[in-house]
Amino acid sequence: YKYANDSNSKYNKTGKATLKFQLINQRADFSFALFSGGLSQPKLVAVSNYITFMNPKAPVYPRLALGKSWDEMTITWTSGYDIGEGVPFVEYGLDGGDIKHVPAGTLTFNRNSMCGEPARTVGWRDPGFIHTSFLKNLWPNLRYTYRLGHLLSTGQTIWSKSYSFKAPPFPGQNSLQRVIIFGDMGKAERDNSNEYANYQPGSLNTTDQLIKDLENYDIVFHIGDLPYANGYISQWDQFTAQVQDISSTVPYMIASGNHERDWPNTGSFYDTPDSGGECGVPAETMYYYPAENKAKFWYKADYGMFRFCIADSEHDWRAESEQFKFIEHCLATVDRKQQPWLIFAAHRPLGYSSNSWYAKEGSFDEPMGRDDLQKLWQKYKVDIAFYGHVHNYERVCPIYQNQCVNEEKKNYTGTVNGTIHIVVGGGGSHLNDFAASPPIWSIYRDRDYGFGKLTAFDHSYLLFEYKKSSDGKVYDSFTISRDYRDVLACVHDGCETKTFAS
Repeated sequence: YKYANDSNSKYNKTGKATLKFQLINQRADFSFALFSGGLSQPKLVAVSNYITFMNPKAPVYPRLALGKSWDEMTITWTSGYDIGEGVPFVEYGLDGGDIKHVPAGTLTFNRNSMCGEPARTVGWRDPGFIHTSFLKNLWPNLRYTYRLGHLLSTGQTIWSKSYSFKAPPFPGQNSLQRVIIFGDMGKAERDNSNEYANYQPGSLNTTDQLIKDLENYDIVFHIGDLPYANGYISQWDQFTAQVQDISSTVPYMIASGNHERDWPNTGSFYDTPDSGGECGVPAETMYYYPAENKAKFWYKADYGMFRFCIADSEHDWRAESEQFKFIEHCLATVDRKQQPWLIFAAHRPLGYSSNSWYAKEGSFDEPMGRDDLQKLWQKYKVDIAFYGHVHNYERVCPIYQNQCVNEEKKNYTGTVNGTIHIVVGGGGSHLNDFAASPPIWSIYRDRDYGFGKLTAFDHSYLLFEYKKSSDGKVYDSFTISRDYRDVLACVHDGCETKTFAS
């Protein structure tokens, strides 16, 4: 049961108190229990009649994601239908064009898949069935409509409502491309009721602001710490319901955070219990991302003029590790003439952050974070590196080896001689404090909820904006303008060693 605040209650004409709740479909009927005695001495007073959804097994919460090829979109959703009851599929097509049907695969996980408490015990709830379909050979930038279906063994078809998405642009395509990026959003109750781990007060502001601005961006990257379920599996339903207006319309790409993955003795780089025993299983099942191995949460994503190299800060990234080799391959294989905007992202700050706890450690980053990676950022001229984990916003100058390489603050032009590092961890969770004195490389800091937006106007001009979730207004921004020859130009540690052979 959930306890609602007094501000959310009212008295009806009989003098009895009434409460309003918002219920989401979690594949079961609901009833409400009323207790007296508070949390210390709870005593059951009454239980309501069951509240029944018209079809609790219906397909819900569609989640789009890029596939492994540029002309592919994946659609993942949740239902109560196992493959023995019905065949899952997607019906889709261009407006006015032929209608196609594509089958979907089905996955789930059980209590024994969890690594510890509370995920294996009091936090366990059946997640239902997770279905994923792959829509291939899409026409770039055209809008498709789709709906989710289950063909039951009785011959009846159960449908979701209709949705639409715009197909990804061709790699290098010179069209307007707009990207939202943030971390650490979480979820919250719209009916003001309380819940376990209720420390994401800003998540609804961020969600609602993105829904309001839905026509003005093309893809979202949520770089770790998604629902903060922390082993209470029902909260994955709550999160996917909260973001479905976004994820059903644009690709919703994710990264792994400590609250998704970390659990002792499970191969996580950090031996902490932050996932509540989930050890990555719900995140890896509930969302699709184009990794070669979903348990190794790193992948590349091409979107028009962008190449994104998404790392997993919860696995080893140091030199000679498997992930380090992937990161170098991702950075090295992009054609910068066609895809000039090269972006690195990970959950924890592997670059720079003047958050208070990093300041006390003295390194201003995750221990060993940038030791090896900065060589790759410099060699392959990464434009921007994004991080979450720290719940605030901070922008760092173009930097290499702890030194600003450019005195400019707002408009960067010419040679790529250092990477700009940005923390965008203010998606919704409780806010973190900065060190009292900003380091010389810190250009802008804000302890508030917000998100970042990248806009590529063409191959030579990129705009970054930091927007607050409270009002959607821009509070920090910069531009990068340059030509292809500026990417090729040699900089310190950014060119191969020359030979003097005649």
